Amino acid sequence: MSDSVLYELDGGLAVITINRPEAMNALDTATKVALRDTVAAAAEDRAVRAVLLTGAGDRAFCVGQDLKEHLGMLKLAEETGEGALKTVAEHYNPLLRALAGMRKPTVAAVGGVAAGAGASLAFACDFRIIADTAGFNTAFAGIALTADSGASWTLPRLVGHAKATELLMLPRTVKSTEAMELGLATKVVPAAELAATARVFAKELAEGPTVAYGAIKESLAYGAGHTLDELLDKEDELQTLAGASEDHRIAVRAFIAKEKPEYLGR
Repeated sequence: MSDSVLYELDGGLAVITINRPEAMNALDTATKVALRDTVAAAAEDRAVRAVLLTGAGDRAFCVGQDLKEHLGMLKLAEETGEGALKTVAEHYNPLLRALAGMRKPTVAAVGGVAAGAGASLAFACDFRIIADTAGFNTAFAGIALTADSGASWTLPRLVGHAKATELLMLPRTVKSTEAMELGLATKVVPAAELAATARVFAKELAEGPTVAYGAIKESLAYGAGHTLDELLDKEDELQTLAGASEDHRIAVRAFIAKEKPEYLGR
């Protein structure tokens, strides 16, 4: 694993940290590879019941593509005739499929700015705990690019089509107060409290009914692109799955006994 991505397993919580604070956690190739592979491994690891994604330092969560490296790739592309943005297929797409598609909760702890693909990473998480000093900027159009890393799918689902069009075509920094109003933030906290608050929040999810959480995520994603009749069939399928889980039996017994359930994640 690259030193630019740190990984910690705290009980059932996987904490993944983009660790390039000197570069505002910009994504160079080594970081993209490490982040892609780390997120994919966490998604498949049955010991992981929730993921907390964050960035090192207090200036940025992640500012997206490392443009210094990207400039060199553009020059190389001119010389070789190869596409400079093959990174979308090689790195960003599998990373976002693993992050958005994992059957367990994901939380982004956003301190400082989240821009470009960095904003997309935060949008792809189920929850976003952000510092009061943080902000989001889609950034893509500012360098004559279109959205990638799933932003054109996730952002409209958070803020609606019209606002997503505005934020993508007319990029600007959306500060914490507006982010909360728009639905981009789950919770805004003082910057000094971000790390602790986000970890407690994510740890509670890691101790929850993992199978049910995964089914809820799948149901919501499926419903976004299918008819009501198709969704009802999918809900039946997923409820059968959740109803057969050990956690469901634990929850029912605890409810009858008026006790707090202690879930096992299966």
